[in-house]
Amino acid sequence: MKLTRRNILQGMGTLPLLASSLPLSAAAQTTTAPSTGDIPPILFVHGNGDHAALWLTTLWRMESNGVPRSRLAALNFTDPLARNDDAVAQPNRSSTDDQRRELAEAIKALKERTGAPRVALVGSSRGGYAIRNVIKNGGGADVSHAVLCGTPNHGVFDWEDSPGSEFNGRGPFLRALNSGDSEVTPGTAFLTLRSDGLDKYAQADGRLVGKPGVPTGITAEGPALKGATNLVLGALDHREVAFHPRAFREIYKFIAGREPSVIAVQPEREVRISGLVTGTPGGAPTNRPVAGASVEVCRVSGETGARNGEPVYRGQTGADGRWGPAEIDPTSFIEIVLTSPGAPVTHFYRSPFPRSSDVVHLRAARPLGQADAGAGAIVIMSRPRGYFGLPRDIVLLDGKEPGDVQKGVPTDAATTLRLPAGDIGRSVIGLFNQERIAARVWPASEGRIALIELTD
Repeated sequence: MKLTRRNILQGMGTLPLLASSLPLSAAAQTTTAPSTGDIPPILFVHGNGDHAALWLTTLWRMESNGVPRSRLAALNFTDPLARNDDAVAQPNRSSTDDQRRELAEAIKALKERTGAPRVALVGSSRGGYAIRNVIKNGGGADVSHAVLCGTPNHGVFDWEDSPGSEFNGRGPFLRALNSGDSEVTPGTAFLTLRSDGLDKYAQADGRLVGKPGVPTGITAEGPALKGATNLVLGALDHREVAFHPRAFREIYKFIAGREPSVIAVQPEREVRISGLVTGTPGGAPTNRPVAGASVEVCRVSGETGARNGEPVYRGQTGADGRWGPAEIDPTSFIEIVLTSPGAPVTHFYRSPFPRSSDVVHLRAARPLGQADAGAGAIVIMSRPRGYFGLPRDIVLLDGKEPGDVQKGVPTDAATTLRLPAGDIGRSVIGLFNQERIAARVWPASEGRIALIELTD
């Protein structure tokens, strides 16, 4: 068996985090989670332009610690991308008030489903804005805990430009949220998690938001709130402060009041996956369902990306955009082929799914652009739960460091490889630190794109 990041975490995961005198072999047998009866239902809230599936590994870790799947939920905002000006309508984009209303409905639904008087909310980035907005404007009685991960609570910038942007620290939205002696609402316990300087949306210089050399008026402390418990998680990036195992530990501990029993995902014997197909109308990522999309799930070799046998699932989405369930082997690498109307055929290559999930989100890759002209094949390497480019990371695509990943800078969550037609049919290896996934190269002339999606 190859030594991978996943294997290392799984090996560590059965060890209690608290100091123990047990030897490794004895401690590894202690996998029973403590009672979760005192843990409120938890609703996870994604960030700008994102979707519920970013919480996949966090949901699995919660389940691995005994939290029933029925008491966990992850919200898909209909239009997750923010407006340029919060007060001016834009197609397929949402205002802060749109998000507040959708979150309030999701809280109500989770309370009704579980019978619980209050729920805990965990938000990544912009999701924390919706959480704070709900709590401050009449919803606090429904929320026991609020965990804000990398939320730019004082803005991504604080300047005169873009006065109506919700990300402007001196704009009306954030001024209202942050008014008063305390920046939190009494009656709800608040925790903020932030990076020590690697969050691209908490930088003193504007280069990562398109204005190099221009002071943003924001520092690494921007996500912290007066009146909250504020924790610094070290050298993690904007998304990692929500989705990294280190973040999970603090989220669980804050809500449950104790250390988690395990950090690594504990595998299930039988795995079923399903989810939602969405699109990008007008170029804006939405979580609106796409009907008439076909989905095919295949087992593939983790070494070559070649298929092993016939597909284990074939289906087409209806009006609700749902696909599945597909029954899969929890040890097999997976290829999911999405044929979505008006979009490139996208071949998703994934590492094994150790547990079941109904939030396996599928959104077709972006259309081929001018930069792709003449390429025989396009391979995209995506890291949904983090960014590329940090000093500690080893990133290789086809055995080479991608040219658009700048070492030492948290750049983007995806990198693209363009290949000549002669490479069609061979395999390409995506490597991030010790996570390795193989993908087959498909012809761009047929409108096909291979997308290596790292779990990490």
